[in-house]
Amino acid sequence: MPKSLSWGFLGVLIFMIGDGVESGFLSPYLLHEGISKERVALLFTVYGVTASISAWFSGALSDLWGPRRVMMLGLGIWAALQVVFLGLAVPAHHYGLLLISYGLRGFGYPLFAYGFLVWVTAVTPRHRLGSAVGWFWFAFTGGLPTLGSLVASFTVPWLGTYRTLWFALVLVVAGGLIALLLVREPTGRMRLAPGAEHPVATLLGSLSIVWRSPRIGVGAVVRTINTAAQFGFLVFLPVFFTDTLGFSLTEWLRLLSAMFATNIFFNLLFGLVGDRLGWQRTVVWFGGVGCAVTTLLLSYGTVASGDNFALAMVLVSLFGATLAGYVPLSALMPSLAPEHKGQAMSALNLGAGASTFVGPAAVALFLDPLGVQGVMWIFAGLYLASAGMTVFLTPPAPAPTSGTSVAPVPSAAEQV
Repeated sequence: MPKSLSWGFLGVLIFMIGDGVESGFLSPYLLHEGISKERVALLFTVYGVTASISAWFSGALSDLWGPRRVMMLGLGIWAALQVVFLGLAVPAHHYGLLLISYGLRGFGYPLFAYGFLVWVTAVTPRHRLGSAVGWFWFAFTGGLPTLGSLVASFTVPWLGTYRTLWFALVLVVAGGLIALLLVREPTGRMRLAPGAEHPVATLLGSLSIVWRSPRIGVGAVVRTINTAAQFGFLVFLPVFFTDTLGFSLTEWLRLLSAMFATNIFFNLLFGLVGDRLGWQRTVVWFGGVGCAVTTLLLSYGTVASGDNFALAMVLVSLFGATLAGYVPLSALMPSLAPEHKGQAMSALNLGAGASTFVGPAAVALFLDPLGVQGVMWIFAGLYLASAGMTVFLTPPAPAPTSGTSVAPVPSAAEQV
């Protein structure tokens, strides 16, 4: 972990705990409040669209303003719209206001969290980048939804669902202030793009790199697939586990926590593995192929065993572990365009944001006609496709310094 950013990692962790508190129960809570399944799916889909747009802006705006200012904007958006969502939309049961307040709140967390990821990649040496982004994803998934769901499993029985959502706001504000007030590293306070570059060119370049450098575009698609299932699961698995399999809401929340508790530790492990075994190879085998296998195990294993809590714990943990196999992608992407790292991170963040839309959209389209297992097969097929696409993401070898013999970095010259 870069020591100069250590308070930032803690701040992201606490912020994402607050953001993740709702992840395991918001869908059934809104259904209980009388909102139809289709409208809940649309609500999550709109949230995903705004998060996708925001994720792209997090990289582009970091180039223009510096990551710290982008993080400030994300915190302000999240806090303000959560107040509108809870103070006006939920009590009034007004779907239009729910759609606007919750949907626009999707701009908040990507600006904050992915703005910090840009900061991490801007200050970390290449040979330690895999480990550094492993720490970022440790903090990110440690909060959303791991510790967030665990917190909810205790606060929902104690405070109730509505007050738990207010408590989430307290956590988000606390985490945001820790990161913004205590990190003193100067790079994040400055514009990252070249000073002579026009702001419009910077913004457009952050989008056009997707087709100017096709490998960057492919990497963005791989990143979308990475967590599409995760966000899709949050739409239908709470109802599937509680209504179909017979688990209680508290048991489901603890299973969700176990899934991502495993994930956060494997985020660190695969960050280290990627620096040694190779970023590309790690994503292909542990990420793409691994997630395809564990997605199908999760589907068929839970149906066969019913409400067997111990077996369900093993199956969700296996999926969480393989999901971390994509961690080195955050180091691989900027290495594909070393002269435009900020733009490459914009494309990566665009893919991350798109996953919050693609996952719920796939559920909305295919859950009724294909059922739970059909949707699981779709996600497994996407994971295998991402493994195939990653084969083509071989980064260029770093140029040796003139007059100095430099050993090649294994992850930069690897072949799958």
